[in-house]
Amino acid sequence: MFKPVFLRAALGLTLGLSAAAHAHVTLEQPQAVAGSAYKAVFKVGHACGEGQSTNAITVRVPEGFRGAQPVPKAGWTLSVQRAALAQPYEAHGHQIKDDVVEVRWQAQGPANALPGAYYDEFVLRGTPAGPLWFKVLQGCDGGQSDWAEVPASGRSTRGLKAPAALLEVVAPAPAAAPSTPAAPAAHVH
Repeated sequence: MFKPVFLRAALGLTLGLSAAAHAHVTLEQPQAVAGSAYKAVFKVGHACGEGQSTNAITVRVPEGFRGAQPVPKAGWTLSVQRAALAQPYEAHGHQIKDDVVEVRWQAQGPANALPGAYYDEFVLRGTPAGPLWFKVLQGCDGGQSDWAEVPASGRSTRGLKAPAALLEVVAPAPAAAPSTPAAPAAHVH
């Protein structure tokens, strides 16, 4: 005999797995340390619809993600769009007035597209200050899916049909106080 608690837990797990199956473009590591290098790995688990292939991924880089550097993919054309920043910043002794605002990977023909039944990753490296919402446009041979919805308030994507990928940015851990040298051990005869 099943107990009601077990049934509720099983139902919750089933619904949770169902929600995860519909999370189409997500970040592999959804948390980063502010001001530290971060590798944003965008996971693409399926195409826009049944029987389709993904032939383009466009990441709209939020302004708080500085110095974005995409990783090229064999069989895909990489393009980067830059724009002037509302708030310039300094990096490595230089004033940065424009930065990457969009990165696009485009399959070089149908043979290089990502079939709907397969999984792949698209990668950017940069330095976050956030929280940041990455809006991702997934192009397919039969249309597109725009993963760009953000909640009106807060960070919960519950109820959104096409949520953007959230990167939670946490403060760096406080530096450890320098340790004092240990007193010499007593000499025993």
